[in-house]
Amino acid sequence: MDDSTPPPHRYRSEQAWRDVDDYFAGTLALEDEVLVAARESGRDTTMPNAEVAANQGALLGLIVQMTGGRRILEFGTLAGYSTIWLARSAGPDGRVVTLELEQANADIARANLERAGLADRVRILVGSASESARALIDCDAEPFDVVFIDADKPNNPVYVDAALRLTGPGAVIIIDNVVRDGAVVDDGTADARVHGVRQALADVASHPSLDATAIQTVGVKGWDGLVVARRQ
Repeated sequence: MDDSTPPPHRYRSEQAWRDVDDYFAGTLALEDEVLVAARESGRDTTMPNAEVAANQGALLGLIVQMTGGRRILEFGTLAGYSTIWLARSAGPDGRVVTLELEQANADIARANLERAGLADRVRILVGSASESARALIDCDAEPFDVVFIDADKPNNPVYVDAALRLTGPGAVIIIDNVVRDGAVVDDGTADARVHGVRQALADVASHPSLDATAIQTVGVKGWDGLVVARRQ
């Protein structure tokens, strides 16, 4: 998810990239009817087509499963597409807290979660993600095992700081949309989203308890990528 209407090039991708993503999704049977419906309902949110791709959603789910994550925090809900991947992978005893700015998006997500049979393991907090995260910190919330940051990019440093305050050793923090069509290397850009990504990366790199890497991706979402960090 991004923080404003994407520029025309933002999700432009080579047809071959799209074909490969479609091939992987089809061959590996990544989506069922529930996920397809959730993805399609994203068109009715304030940011159409901003959800992760199917193979990226599956990666999120695998990370949760491989780490044994049971408590998941998500910055940015939209239609709840990635939320479904996270909640399913956390299992019946898992809990997901997802932060969404817009009530209209939260309503769409809630309907999708109910259709998926996951409403009982997901809590949607509506409002500013930074304020919602602060409330979790202030109430001394139980530490989260996995954090997925996919909200407004200028606030990425705030979200990384909150993630560190809300996790403990062994937790995994994932930041989406870090390549920005290659603009991440432009330290002279006026784009606040790029500055937010660059500062978040600097914060991750300088934190003594984080091991991290970044992965570039191409596909239905164009040229982008994500950061995966683990707390020691």
